[in-house]
Amino acid sequence: MTALTLSTSSAATARADAVVVGVAKGAKGVVVAPGAEAVDKAFGGKLAAVLETLGASGAEGEVTKLPAADGLKAPVVLAVGLGEAPAKGDAYDSEALRRAAGSAARALSGSKKAGFALPLEDAGAAAAIAEGALLGAYSFTAYRSGNNGKGKKNDTKSAPLAEAAILGGKPRDKEFKAAAERAQTLAAEVNRARDLINTPSNDLDPKSFAAEAQAAAKEFGLKVEVLDEKALKKGGYGGLMGVGQGSEAPPRLVRIAHTHAKATKTLALVGKGITYDSGGISLKPAGHNETMKCDMSGAAAVFAAVVAAARLGLEVNVTGWLALAENMPSGSATRPGDVLTMYSGKTVEVLNTDAEGRLVLADALTRASEENPDAIVDVATLTGAMVLALGHRHFGIMSNDDAFRASVHEIAEEAGEQAWPMPLPGHLRKGMDSPVADLANMGERMGGGLVAGLFLKEFIGEGIPWAHLDIAGPAFHEGSPWGYTPKGGTGSAVRTLVRLAERTAAGDLG
Repeated sequence: MTALTLSTSSAATARADAVVVGVAKGAKGVVVAPGAEAVDKAFGGKLAAVLETLGASGAEGEVTKLPAADGLKAPVVLAVGLGEAPAKGDAYDSEALRRAAGSAARALSGSKKAGFALPLEDAGAAAAIAEGALLGAYSFTAYRSGNNGKGKKNDTKSAPLAEAAILGGKPRDKEFKAAAERAQTLAAEVNRARDLINTPSNDLDPKSFAAEAQAAAKEFGLKVEVLDEKALKKGGYGGLMGVGQGSEAPPRLVRIAHTHAKATKTLALVGKGITYDSGGISLKPAGHNETMKCDMSGAAAVFAAVVAAARLGLEVNVTGWLALAENMPSGSATRPGDVLTMYSGKTVEVLNTDAEGRLVLADALTRASEENPDAIVDVATLTGAMVLALGHRHFGIMSNDDAFRASVHEIAEEAGEQAWPMPLPGHLRKGMDSPVADLANMGERMGGGLVAGLFLKEFIGEGIPWAHLDIAGPAFHEGSPWGYTPKGGTGSAVRTLVRLAERTAAGDLG
């Protein structure tokens, strides 16, 4: 992972392969952002004019490289767009800084060191820049020849930026130091989730995913319990067993927990972990299978968030439940029309085996509810309907508690993740009535993302605030990288869950 340092050096004196400065869109053209004064001076006060000549506009994410002027130690200046310049007296938005740093870090792949001279008003800005740089520098190369002992070594251009130095970062200041350390931990755990999501299903099945959790538990002092297929069958986990019975790789339910001696609150996090989703007997059509290794993104986010809570030493108990299964078609697979008896005792008629995520989550949600946590949050790449509703950059938030839903939405925005609150209309529940079971796993087609949320609500313990995050849109990015968002697994929801745990530890959620 890219190293992070705080440096008292200025943009002029920093010894690095490149120095990164910010520019913005002003009323009359490009505006040089705070932090770039020394670089602007080296260009005779004409840095903005030079950049405009090169076609720069200051638009968000725009990257312009140019040779450094005399007086600068770094040989290259990289100007990155911050978008619209803030009003006089206002600071640059944290997310704008985060995205700009990510764009710059990606543009400097293969470099040994870059100095970031972006607007640095306080420790919060330092944290945003650090997070953006570390997340933007991410690269998944585990399967490139040279990294697995085969073939030639990778070209250095494919290697991530080796070191990001936050210039003017006040390394002796406690707040700045703490911000940098948190950013390193947070980015490491987001990248852990990304690595898991990007790992192909032939190397990440329920058993190997559980082994990853066991290894992390040993390293970071977490408690872990793994229920294998025998324990699941004996325990009556009909949802997990029903989804996983068509695969040669049997299901697992993993409980991984961070506890703190001073904690007064407990959060339960539940993640959908379908390590590959073919749709089962209700087979997905051509063109929809190729990225289905990402259907365990919710479990990856939960796993990473629990590890982050432990590494940060948060004074809150955080229990993660990873509902792991592979959904495959075979002679032993669940058929449309079959009835499953869930862990809760409720029966579910399976009308579509490709609506499997809600089945494994239902068992895990019931099990999590038995411990009576102060709140439950589940995370899942659950429905294509949510992508149709919110697109590829927002995840939906549903809840049985309006105040809790509002809090989670606020926390997501604070963490820099795009989300939107969604309703759970009671009238849609009737569509899941079954003539042979307590309910069906499908309901009305329109509003399918909300129907899935209503299904999950059926398995939440009485009186427990619960939120459901449908991350089907932002979990896996198939387009070109942007900001600090890479191609492939994104680690969506990790930052929101960690911030939720921090806020809970601080007593901000009641």
